[in-house]
Amino acid sequence: MIFAWSASHFKFMKAVHIDEFGDAANLSFREVEEPPAPHGTGVLVNVKAAALNRADLLQRQGLYPAPKGYPERIPGLEFAGTVAAVGESVSKFAIGDRVFGITAGGAQAEFLLTDESLLIEIPERLSYAEAAAIPEAFITAHDAIITQGKLARDETVLIHAVGSGVGLAALQIAKSVGASVIGTSRTTAKLDRCLDFGLDSGLSGENFAEHVVGLTSGRGADVILDLVGAKVFGGNLKCAALKGRIVLVGLVGGRKAEFDLGVALTKRLSIIGTVLRSRSLEEKADATRKFTEEVVPLIDSGEIVPNVDRVFCASEVAEAHRYLESNQSFGKVILEL
Repeated sequence: MIFAWSASHFKFMKAVHIDEFGDAANLSFREVEEPPAPHGTGVLVNVKAAALNRADLLQRQGLYPAPKGYPERIPGLEFAGTVAAVGESVSKFAIGDRVFGITAGGAQAEFLLTDESLLIEIPERLSYAEAAAIPEAFITAHDAIITQGKLARDETVLIHAVGSGVGLAALQIAKSVGASVIGTSRTTAKLDRCLDFGLDSGLSGENFAEHVVGLTSGRGADVILDLVGAKVFGGNLKCAALKGRIVLVGLVGGRKAEFDLGVALTKRLSIIGTVLRSRSLEEKADATRKFTEEVVPLIDSGEIVPNVDRVFCASEVAEAHRYLESNQSFGKVILEL
């Protein structure tokens, strides 16, 4: 049933809640205060599914606080659902529309207040769980390798942790523009599964740099998407091509690395650090717009597909966190509300 929302309809909603920072056992799915009614370009979304990201694991541990204005104890960076209410200045969406998008926090709740500039219409072919698997990973990947890395046809991109959510998204986007993709992973099983998504070459182990140079006939990788960090940074410098672009997104492999400035100068490298969560509304809106224009049509046609690994009920959030922490997942872990 479609209805107009007002403050009198809801007093509380259920949400994933960090009762105490630390272990996954401290998570619950319980009643919390609902968001306020939307005004201006605000949109209230009735969330049907939300994806789980490693940022949520860090937030649960107290290591990655939410930006100012977002809930400290309700995690969630991406979601899919229906429009429940709109502000008086909203022009793109109406009550009942199926939408998905990114936020800086609070997505793992029954209702989420966001801005219309951060919302995208869900392609008809997608379920809510599939749609929730897309925004954070694909917008991050598209912004990193296309907008900032300027990956072009016939170039080579090296994607570290290619079997992760962002890695798989970047793999598909890179193939869609006609690039060759080399991916790394800790397990050969994940690399084998990435072949179905178009991976040209997969590497595991410590000596990836020399293999990348060999696979590219000595040229190296034009773009490197680094979702790992310090552990692979030295190798990135060795295997980057002349005028290569190294885009740093993740730090699970450490924050500090020795940096040979001479290599960067000689190769004329661009080293780009990027995050999505802490950007301004305007910057996020721009990234969302570019993704909508350049990637959503490929999702709509089926050329690019979301990869859902497992779906948990929101009440099973502790189990979902443990599963993601186990590194067994291939693609996205989803919470259904």
